[in-house]
Order: sequence, then structure tokens, then C-alpha cells
Amino acid sequence: MNNPNSRPIRLGRISYTNAWPVFHHFDPGRLSFPTEIHSDLPATLNRKLRTGDIDMAAISSYAYGVSADAYYLLPNLSVSAFGRVQSILLFLKSPLEQVLRGRIALTTASATSVNLLKIIMEKFYGGKPTYEDAEPALEQMLEHADAALLIGDHAIRASWTNHGYRVLDLGEVWNVWTGHWMTFALWGVHKETALRCPEAIGEIYESLIASKRESKRNVEPIVDKALRQIGGTADYWRGYFGNLCHDFGPEQKAGLRLYFQYAKELGLIDGEPDIAELPLPDLLDNLSNRR
Repeated sequence: MNNPNSRPIRLGRISYTNAWPVFHHFDPGRLSFPTEIHSDLPATLNRKLRTGDIDMAAISSYAYGVSADAYYLLPNLSVSAFGRVQSILLFLKSPLEQVLRGRIALTTASATSVNLLKIIMEKFYGGKPTYEDAEPALEQMLEHADAALLIGDHAIRASWTNHGYRVLDLGEVWNVWTGHWMTFALWGVHKETALRCPEAIGEIYESLIASKRESKRNVEPIVDKALRQIGGTADYWRGYFGNLCHDFGPEQKAGLRLYFQYAKELGLIDGEPDIAELPLPDLLDNLSNRR
């Protein structure tokens, strides 16, 4: 079956390893509808989805909070952790007491992590540091800063280096202070696209869920890919992927609502957005009836 709309669906794919389990077995060539893959950093996908350059994507949770009225969330898909996440890391050159009043260099790759850091620094620890954007290179970031935030594969590689810095895992800090899950990324689709192409969105969603399920059943292909592309050890990657959760159930939603509440209290977002999931049964019924 061909999409009655001539333009392919444009799907944004996070290039970081934390999203690999959802995308690894996803093959757009097996879909009934033309689908283009746009791989990029979370911040770039956030912007492209907001401007309409792509139709659906894995995006930062914060980006959803800012533009929630325009998107549906794909059910039961996220990048979440209950405690250590191992790839959202604050490297401290100075003692924490100095960092709280000092300067922190920020990666610009993910809005969720940057604002999570601000919640931790200002709400949990009562600090008021100065933040500055920087390219994700640890030593250069710390030349003129007391601490540096790295995420994704940059954070993982830096954590393997014997640099002597104290390292805070922001997923672990969040969990210690709140007792909740932290959700870093979500899968969003423009409401207009979902209404215009429900069959295509339903089929893409089913394929993403199938990829997630297969990755959970057997993580070894993703471990092998990480070893080839990034390095490390098989045990490290098994532990890393084992710490991540790609579901989005009541516990993950509760943690995300608390994150939005704290972000609002600090003036980082205007309100506390609703978590509006795609009306999937209607879409899948439509998909089945059209086949």
C-alpha cells in the first residue's frame, strides 16, 4: 500500500547509544509507506520537529514540555532510568560547594539534561551557578569553568578517562532526591501528521515497538555495535543498556510530571504540560481496516 500523501514521513532518530534499542531493528525499507530517517543530536531533532522539518522524532523530554500542544507522544516509548544512567554526567574540577556559586560549561546537545542540571543545582542544592554553552570537549570546557556537563557518547567516553575529576550522574542524583524515574527522551509526532497519515504513523509505531521488543530479548547485537563504534567492554555495555528503560508507563510518567513541576517552579517552562499520547487504538483500527 502506498501513502496517499506523496511526501515521505520524516522520522528523526537520536544518534546516541541510549536510543539504539528502539531503532536498531527498525528498517524503513520494510514499511508500506515511504519513510526518511534523519539522524542527529537531540537538540537538532528538537528544533527540526518544532519547525516542521521532520514529522516525528525521538526528542528531549524538555522539548516536549515546551511544545506539548503541537505533539502526540507515541505510547510506551522513552529513554528513562531509575537511578544511574551513565551518560548524563557532570564532571567537577572544583568542590561542589564552589561549583554551586561558580561556572558550569554546558553541552548544547540536549535540553532535558541542561534543565535537569539546573533543577539539581538550584532546587536541590540551593546553588546559583553561571552557565555557559560549550563544545563537548571535557578539558577545553574545564579550562575556564568549575564543572562541565556532558551527555550521550561524549559523556561515556569521558567517563572512561582517568582524569581525576569527581563525577555526578544526574540520573542518580535525581533518583536520590526524588525517589522517581527520570525520563530523558520521548517519541513525539506532530498532531497534524498523525491526523493526515494515521496508517503510516501506526505502522511506524508498530515497527519501533517491535524493534524495542527484539532488543530487550537479545541485547548482544547492540553491544557488538557499541564495541565496534565506540569501544569499551562488553560487560560495560550490557550494564549500560540494562540500566536503561525504553518503556513509558505510570512510574516514568510520574517522574516526568515532577520534572515539569520543578521546571515550572524555576521558570524554565511556562506551565506543566499534559502528557498527551497518540490515540493509538483508533489509528491501529484504521490501519487494520485499510489493509
